[in-house]
Amino acid sequence: MPDHRQTVALVTGGGRGIGHAIVRQLAREGAAVAVLDLDGAVAEGAAAELKAAGHRAVALTADITDPTAVEAAVAAAEAALGPLTLLVNNAGFTDAGDLVGLSLDSWRRETAINLDGPYHCLRAVLPRMAARGAGAVVNIASVNGVRFFGNPAYSAAKAGVINLTLAVASEYGRHGIRCNAVLPGSVRTANRSWEIRLEKDPRVFDKLARWYPLGRVAEPEDIARAVSFLGSADAAYITGASLPVDGGLLAGMNVMIEEFILESKD
Repeated sequence: MPDHRQTVALVTGGGRGIGHAIVRQLAREGAAVAVLDLDGAVAEGAAAELKAAGHRAVALTADITDPTAVEAAVAAAEAALGPLTLLVNNAGFTDAGDLVGLSLDSWRRETAINLDGPYHCLRAVLPRMAARGAGAVVNIASVNGVRFFGNPAYSAAKAGVINLTLAVASEYGRHGIRCNAVLPGSVRTANRSWEIRLEKDPRVFDKLARWYPLGRVAEPEDIARAVSFLGSADAAYITGASLPVDGGLLAGMNVMIEEFILESKD
């Protein structure tokens, strides 16, 4: 298990879903955690849970698309917990859709949250880490940033996050800062996108599972453990990496291969 007793982490979108799993994982491993979320009540609830378990935590409310609000949140996190050593850019959003039906407003909203938001957080945190000569960043990207699985605005933004990860790793390595990305596939969370799908088809996760070589959809904790590793000293010589945590989805489409081969044999 990684040792995060010297870690002071800021996790965006930390109040629910993958972000909530990340803050709990880091706290269990010793980190002090700033839980940043657009929903203040959700952030407060997550931070209260950590503090009740004896961990150091603070709740922060900010819209990551607002650089002024992000800067204020970072300052508040450091005032409460001390200098940040780990930034986890987790907050994200998708409204699905296709290119034909995607409105300009939807495109702008998704790219603002999924790409501009991490950029604003990096702009606020990197100078502080560079001044201290150390730090780590883990960006939550997606398999959608590598292959197209639908959701064009989200996919384009996540591809941008992967390249942004490379830029930070390249430019800030000299300052002792590492930057890596985690690429989840489908994750079993309670966000609105999945709720809509589940309302239409309660077996959606079972149907998705057949496309993954490991035979299941990810749980938030699967992503959290990867984030913990990349943000720890155990990954001290890893930077600029994009780690698929996708049950083998990017490795190959077994279902397509098997069905094609079977069809060819007939």
